[in-house]
Amino acid sequence: MIDRYPFLISIPHGGTSVPPEVRGLVNLSHKEIIYNSDPGTRFLYGFDDSVEAVIDFEVSRIFVDTNRPPYAYPPRSQDGVVKVITQDGTPVFRNGQAPGREVVSALLKNYYHPFHARLAGAFENHPIGIAFDCHSMLPRSPPVQRDAGRERPIICLGNHGDRNGRPAAKNRPVTCPPPWLQALARSFEEEFAGEGRVAMNDPFRGGFIAAAHHRRTRVPWVQIEVNRALYETEDGEVVQERLVELRDRIFAAITRFWDGVSGEDAMPVERPSRS
Repeated sequence: MIDRYPFLISIPHGGTSVPPEVRGLVNLSHKEIIYNSDPGTRFLYGFDDSVEAVIDFEVSRIFVDTNRPPYAYPPRSQDGVVKVITQDGTPVFRNGQAPGREVVSALLKNYYHPFHARLAGAFENHPIGIAFDCHSMLPRSPPVQRDAGRERPIICLGNHGDRNGRPAAKNRPVTCPPPWLQALARSFEEEFAGEGRVAMNDPFRGGFIAAAHHRRTRVPWVQIEVNRALYETEDGEVVQERLVELRDRIFAAITRFWDGVSGEDAMPVERPSRS
């Protein structure tokens, strides 16, 4: 029997499907939907046989983004739980056909809330010591961002803190203890030595998933962002050999981190034995 690490792996953006509630309204091609989703993450972080729980999501983040608060929807927000524009500024829906409140409510009920219920259930049914919210990121910041064109690190680790993993401001809690985030960063730096920068909370500090579920459970959460340049060509084509190798290296980095911190007294987590 294989022992499992006490990890919850959340993969919220790996899906590419279009929910029936918005079919016929969409302005994007299948290729554009793929580009604006995170399909590689379902493989990169699919450690099902080695961790306590893996929770992923089949619907594209364009139509239901589970890493946004449920009240951030159009027209209030263009980059909220339902997107209005893509990363390059393309309208998601045909002119005048953006989903109204009734459709958004159906999307939340049918997809968004069940995903978060599955995350909550993982804590109730498994001995989770730490949770990772797992993503990929474009090599450069896209046109719709304020830092458009800025080169990104190869790995970004977020705990809602500053660039050292500490609280960014007074009364603004982090989702993972700073020494743990720093240890995780060192593990990734060791794994990817000489290949690029490993950053903390830059450019991503973590999203709604980590903040909401950490607040509820107090279990540490880290958002992991992996640069797509590590497994894609400049044209955005996935190189399968790179994807396979990268998957192993990510798992090596997070398990080496856990092996180093799980014996410390800072967080009273029971560590499963390994044979």
